[in-house]
Amino acid sequence: MDKNIKKLLKYSGVIMTSLILIRLFTGIYEDDEFNEKYFFIKSYPTWKWYFYSPRGMSDLKLENMSREQKEEQLMYDKVIPARVFSF
Repeated sequence: MDKNIKKLLKYSGVIMTSLILIRLFTGIYEDDEFNEKYFFIKSYPTWKWYFYSPRGMSDLKLENMSREQKEEQLMYDKVIPARVFSF
């Protein structure tokens, strides 16, 4: 195999691996209060990239949500940490 082809395969493998890792460990979430979108780094890998809270700022309880809404809310609560800042 030609040296240039080997080099190209090596670099494309590194780039593809990097893109997959970025996809697994980063995401966007929609703020439940102001409907603004934020980029964040996940605490664990998951293929899901966009997170939102079906509950929002309402008093809706999990038992009153549909199955899809429950799954989305539980994933949001698990992945998006409490945004408490201490300086």
